[in-house]
Amino acid sequence: MSGPVKTNALRQLDAAGIPYRTRSYAYDEADPCGETDPEQRERMFKTLVTRGEKRGILVFCIPVDQELDLKKCAAAAGDKRVEMIHLKELLPLTGYVHGGCSPVGMKKRYPTVFDETALLYERIYVSGGQRGLQMELAPQDLIDFVGAGLADIIKT
Repeated sequence: MSGPVKTNALRQLDAAGIPYRTRSYAYDEADPCGETDPEQRERMFKTLVTRGEKRGILVFCIPVDQELDLKKCAAAAGDKRVEMIHLKELLPLTGYVHGGCSPVGMKKRYPTVFDETALLYERIYVSGGQRGLQMELAPQDLIDFVGAGLADIIKT
C-alpha cells in the first residue's frame, strides 16, 4: 500500500483506512513534478496556502500546470479577498516545506477547496508530505477526508 517513508499525511490516511499508493521521485525545484508522463501529470494537484481577508488561512488544490485565480478563490471561500502567504510562513502554519505541502496532515485543519477538475479522474496525485513523495488516491476520498469544497478556482 505504501512505501518505506511514513509522513504525517500517510499516517493519517492509514489511520482512517483510506487506500492510497505512493510514488517517489527525484525532486527538482525547476520541475517539481519530476519526470512524469503526461497522463500522470494531468492528474497531479498542488497544494497552495493563502490568507483570506476575513477567513484567515485557506488551502486550495489545483492541477500542477494551472494557476490559481485569487478572485475565484475568494468567492469560493466566502471571503472578500485572498492572497498567497509568504513562503517563510508555510512551515510554521502547515508543518510542511515548499514542494512538499500536502492537504492532509497540516498542523491545523484549514478550510480547503479543490478545483472541480479533480473529480474528472478516478485517482489523483497530491503531495505525500515531503518533497519527492506523492500519494495517489480517489479524489472523493481525499475531499471527504479533509472536508474540502469543490469550485472552479483556476485561471482560464
